[in-house]
Amino acid sequence: MLFTNATVVTMDPDIGILEHGDVLVEGETIAAVRPSLDVEDAVVIDATGTVITPGFVDTHRHAWQSQLRRIMPDVDDLLGYVTATLAEYAPLYSAEDMYVGTRLAALSAIDSGITCMLDFSHNSRSQEHSDAAIEALLSSGLRGVHASMGPHFGTWDRQWPKDLARLKDKYADSSQEMLTLRIGALATEEIAGAALAYGPDLALVAEELDIGVSVDAVFGPASSRAVQAWARQSLLGPRLTLIHATGLTDEAWRLVGASGTTVSLAPTSDAQIGLETAIPAVDEALAAGVRPGLSIDVEVALAGDMFTQMRALHTVQRMRAVNSVYGTETVPARIGVHDVLDFATLQGARTNGLGEVTGSLSPGKKADLQVVSAEELNNMPLNDPVGTVVLGADARNITAVLVNGEPRKWNGQVLDADLVTLREQVHDSRDRLLARTAR
Repeated sequence: MLFTNATVVTMDPDIGILEHGDVLVEGETIAAVRPSLDVEDAVVIDATGTVITPGFVDTHRHAWQSQLRRIMPDVDDLLGYVTATLAEYAPLYSAEDMYVGTRLAALSAIDSGITCMLDFSHNSRSQEHSDAAIEALLSSGLRGVHASMGPHFGTWDRQWPKDLARLKDKYADSSQEMLTLRIGALATEEIAGAALAYGPDLALVAEELDIGVSVDAVFGPASSRAVQAWARQSLLGPRLTLIHATGLTDEAWRLVGASGTTVSLAPTSDAQIGLETAIPAVDEALAAGVRPGLSIDVEVALAGDMFTQMRALHTVQRMRAVNSVYGTETVPARIGVHDVLDFATLQGARTNGLGEVTGSLSPGKKADLQVVSAEELNNMPLNDPVGTVVLGADARNITAVLVNGEPRKWNGQVLDADLVTLREQVHDSRDRLLARTAR
């Protein structure tokens, strides 16, 4: 496929932005990106009036919860979320419910331009639950990262983390990079006990399986002390991702930056649920030399698209920067739209351990991209392509999405998604869960 005459935002620092560029996709791969490509025997798509960018990368989402979307939109705090979702609903999930929730999240991700998603699947109650979540990712065509973790509450088979070896043998070693396996863990034992907390035991499992680790609920003094302990134990590094990282001490940030540990920020989650300081830690990350990825987190209370995350972070950081020097002559350090698009694409891929695979429109990388119309009512006229994507666009403007070179959204419609059947499955699953809780 040859996309012609688009504004191409490559997110590759060596190529930059092409005002009139072509993108050649051969099989799974981006073969060339430059103006006026002359290619024989290609399917030519006239992309005039569009902006082509890498697909977004979601570095942390609890996909199994999506049939409970916005069920608690004004959640009071973390305890309210944990009590309702993890203690009340999660133990009632069957493997079928896991499949339905995860598939809905994955297809919705594609619809909004996300081509790679880390599913922090912390309701792995049995082998069947884990298999269902992975099968849902694979069936959607999304580039999936399955971060498996045992559940916080309720009865379960205690098969985790031993089951990770089986999952790797069954899925990750034969997925041709369409599925990556990681360990999910918590920062401390405060919420769910020591078994789910990251430390030497889980680090050893990750090392033996040659997989990364994503650590959720990283915030506050207890997590800061944990980071210092991990540093002493040589457990920090590029294959470890810390999620949220809100309210950490300066010393913890110094250790994170020095070790190359990656960070996943959840801008709306921190602010809306009120996690620790409630301020996304982008300034702290950048000061430590860490360019973070971005995440959706929980759709039970939050929006499910990357546009919202970029805009929230862009606005909050700039507000915080200006407010901090208000009344002085100091010039605030403000991030820009290119920064947040970088976080949502190239840095997200790096955070998920896939920086060499996706995240930019670089020749040789996999063809994960989105085509965004710049001539609709909410975007015309196209004056700044990055500003248009970050501040103007939404899912309705995404005319096409390719994942691994395969069209997954075309002419504005998600492909291979029977919405009538999916809608019935989603409603049935939601109704079963509510009935079991007598809600």
